[in-house]
Amino acid sequence: MSQDDRDPPPIRSRIRMAAVAPFFSGIWLFFLLEPLGEGWRNRDELSGVLGMVTTVAFAVVYMSLWLRARSDRSRLVAQPPRPVALLYVGSLVVLGALMTVFVGGHGLASTPYIGVACVMVFPLGVATLSVLALVVVDVALFSLHDWGSPVGLVFGVLAASVAVMGLRMVMSRNIELLSAQQENASLAVENERTRFARDLHDILGHSLTVITVKAELAQRMLDVDPERTRAELADLERLSRDALADVRRAVEGYRELTLPGELARARGALAAAEIESRLPTAADEVPTDLRELFAWTVREGVTNVIRHSGATTCEVRLTPRSAEVRDDGAGCPAAGLSGSGLAGLRERAAASGATVVVRDLSPGYSLQVVRA
Repeated sequence: MSQDDRDPPPIRSRIRMAAVAPFFSGIWLFFLLEPLGEGWRNRDELSGVLGMVTTVAFAVVYMSLWLRARSDRSRLVAQPPRPVALLYVGSLVVLGALMTVFVGGHGLASTPYIGVACVMVFPLGVATLSVLALVVVDVALFSLHDWGSPVGLVFGVLAASVAVMGLRMVMSRNIELLSAQQENASLAVENERTRFARDLHDILGHSLTVITVKAELAQRMLDVDPERTRAELADLERLSRDALADVRRAVEGYRELTLPGELARARGALAAAEIESRLPTAADEVPTDLRELFAWTVREGVTNVIRHSGATTCEVRLTPRSAEVRDDGAGCPAAGLSGSGLAGLRERAAASGATVVVRDLSPGYSLQVVRA
């Protein structure tokens, strides 16, 4: 299988574009054919040979600057460091001056490229002054040596510089936009990491504390009350298994609900909705087979409170056989009794041998799942 067959089409197209891009840029070196041709016509003289050499060197330096700018743009760098910028522009100015010395007015074909280079590497204010200075130099040299009208060359310098200046402003805006998007992505990752750490703390904090306390109690009761010790150890095993399952589900991306995780998220969601929350600090007393059902109860109940109730307070109550979400809002609308969320909760409750009970508290509303 060839490399092109292995690479997806978008990657192959970017590779091809990167390969041919210098060629398209090199087309604009067409205007250097005039000083190059003048040197060739005088190739029998030293000035003609030096004119061709300096013209080729000028083209090489200009293309290397263009490739450097393209590389910087791909790395979201708007401008090269000042010493690098001065080196490139200084080299172009010296070579352009030598071209003018060796091939006369034809060497001033270098000034549009110098103007473009100034726009590419200097701040806009400095670039503008540099372009105006080039125009003044062109007009002065044409007048001094009687090389004809400088209008065409001046127009070329200004048109090329303005075009590249507009292109540079667009690229600068794109670089700023991409940088902002990268920063937002980094902040989103950091916020998600912080949220996950907070939820994991809420899931594990109390469970590990209870496990530690029960382990210490079992150690003290080992010789005093063996039956109590066995009961504590059995409870300790259940708590540790539940905590491990909660952590696994959290690490898997919350594909399955966990009761501690739903309590943690409910606390954050109610705070964001400016509803006072009264939530249990732990869910250790809930049996393992009811924890997922009660997690769905908390999710459905808190979601309804935030969306529909207009409440100022929300309370979650947990017992070994029931979970209840109640608020002090507007009560239960008739349509709410047949909502898809409650229908799904009733199906899950029935599968676990539990029932869903909704009550209008006047004021307020209660959603409760109870297993007899």
